[in-house]
Amino acid sequence: MAHQPPLKFIFYIAATPEKVWEGFVSPESNRIIFGGAEFQADLEPGGSLAWVGPGPDGKPMSYVRGKVLRCEPPKVFQYTFAMAQNEKPSRATIELVPETEATKVTVTHDEWADDDPTYGACADGWPRILSRLKTLLETGKTFKPH
Repeated sequence: MAHQPPLKFIFYIAATPEKVWEGFVSPESNRIIFGGAEFQADLEPGGSLAWVGPGPDGKPMSYVRGKVLRCEPPKVFQYTFAMAQNEKPSRATIELVPETEATKVTVTHDEWADDDPTYGACADGWPRILSRLKTLLETGKTFKPH
């Protein structure tokens, strides 16, 4: 079994930590960033979260689901992460630190199961998601997913 190292991404967004936080947790921004997927969350430790949208058959399905581990607005958002039918969740941690004219956004995705089949999709997906969020918050619009 291959060990999956943590994924870590750092972006700087020209917005306050409060605005960046809203970008991560608001249903409106999630709909824009994730092409219409609905972000459903109880933002309390132990609360459930999911990004839900139409499946291949048109019926609603969870693209990603998990449990909130930490929710400290506008600083830290940490949750378990299971994509599609994967039953072995990993962990995503989003940390926001104010800078002079921007917010430093650090995403660490770790605690992967050996040979997790969603690792590659997350390694590719996080930079796309963060780029779309950055563009949305800085310009008011974003680009379509690939």
